[in-house]
Amino acid sequence: LEEVRWYLAIILGSVFLITLNILPICNGFLDALKHSFFQVASLVTTTGYSSTDFNLWPEFSKTILIILMIIGACAGSTAGGFKVSRMMILLKSIKVELSRMIHPREVKKIRIDNHVVKPDVIRTAQVYLMLYWTIFLLSILLISIDNFDFTTNFTAVAATFNNIGPGLAGVGPMSNFNGYSVFSKFVLMIGMLIGRLELYPIMLLLLPATWKRK
Repeated sequence: LEEVRWYLAIILGSVFLITLNILPICNGFLDALKHSFFQVASLVTTTGYSSTDFNLWPEFSKTILIILMIIGACAGSTAGGFKVSRMMILLKSIKVELSRMIHPREVKKIRIDNHVVKPDVIRTAQVYLMLYWTIFLLSILLISIDNFDFTTNFTAVAATFNNIGPGLAGVGPMSNFNGYSVFSKFVLMIGMLIGRLELYPIMLLLLPATWKRK
């Protein structure tokens, strides 16, 4: 499957880059590879375990980990995150739209595993992206009242919304969420619930039209 190939490429590419980046602070190549592979696998599968305090890693490696938190695993899995399949659809949509700007009369279809992706599926992925980031940014804004730094707030939302576990800075693998106020904890818990049950089902429950009798 194409999605699995993308997924494995993301994992292997991340492991390679992080291994090279953290090599100077580890006890040799095998030690760097071990910690890199474990953390990448843990975060991209939203398992939440840690074998080391990756909060002490270079910024480049930590940024890759944040990206992995957001991407998540494959569609149909119990893992959180945006999902690789949606990322594939959106990236291919960008490629098609850029191609149409150059060749306006061109008819090009988005394909995954040699199957044409229907326009409804593409639109659903695009709306999901907007909904995802709207809730994500709103959550960051709400918990910012506790006056933690941006990295702590951003990764706190990323860790809960995507059902990861640890974040970075104040909510790193050797820390916890205890410093947040009750209000912020409720915001993070709601985000965790939405992330676990998927966005669309929760949003549909909140729509008045869902509860109206026809």
